[in-house]
Amino acid sequence: MELLEFEKPIAELQKELEMLQSKSKSQDIDLSSEISAIEAKLVETRRHIYENLTPWQRVQIARHNKRPFMLDYIARAFTDFTELHGDRIIGDDAAMPGGFATIDGQRYVVLGHQKGRDLKENLKRNFGSAHPEGYRKALRLMELANKFGLPIVALIDTPGAFPGIGAEERNIAEAIARNLREMMVLDVPIVAVVLGEGGSGGALGIGVADRVLMMENAYYSVISPEGCAAILWKHRDHAPEAADAMKIAAPDLVKLGLIDGVIKEVPGGAHHDPDAAADAFKQKISSELKELLKLSPKDLKAKRYAKFRKFGEWTEG
Repeated sequence: MELLEFEKPIAELQKELEMLQSKSKSQDIDLSSEISAIEAKLVETRRHIYENLTPWQRVQIARHNKRPFMLDYIARAFTDFTELHGDRIIGDDAAMPGGFATIDGQRYVVLGHQKGRDLKENLKRNFGSAHPEGYRKALRLMELANKFGLPIVALIDTPGAFPGIGAEERNIAEAIARNLREMMVLDVPIVAVVLGEGGSGGALGIGVADRVLMMENAYYSVISPEGCAAILWKHRDHAPEAADAMKIAAPDLVKLGLIDGVIKEVPGGAHHDPDAAADAFKQKISSELKELLKLSPKDLKAKRYAKFRKFGEWTEG
């Protein structure tokens, strides 16, 4: 598995441990005290690194190529997924799959951004950056959920909506803006989860929800750290400073009241144990929707409106 820069001390200790274990076995030498010392140091190093991750390190984890993506969570947490295609205007968008799925007997409409793991798949999925037809398809599915009284689960993982000329010609700004408006007045519960990257309007286009959750090592921001650094410092090398200043990591966003909860990952990130991440995801989704389903459509919409209206309020100390 690809190592991130800050994980190299862990890899070096792991390599040293394996060498000692191999030497002890092949040469029949008692190295138990040395092995125990390395194991203890390895545990402490892991604990120290993973309990003190910086916002920039979380961004790196969020972008890890082996991290579970939207369809991985659907495969592990849902059953009976039936994908629906097309926006009924232009065409389909593989960067925004969606359809019907089930958790513990409860039927949902689930949709979201999908990235690829290799060049071929990334070209198909457009690196997780949806076109206007992706957002229009998402709205078509959400309106279908509204018609049949099904809760909606929106899975966010995008660096941003696709900024190409074709997307502008097909009016991507209007597509996202319309989603923001229409999601606010849907009668059914909506839960959005930021799985990895939550970039700008591309994320918000399916992010107007009654509960907005984040995986522990995801980020949610109006601009990428590199983009912010290019504007403020004129160089992307300052991205770590930008990530820290922007407060884009899940722990900071909870404190600011911009998200409603964090889904725990194993130390080092969801890619180290996708099944555990999917299980935590499933439990949190079920728990949140169980509470939301108790509300009437009128109360649901009133609370959703109040939730987003209070964003941006501030007081002077």
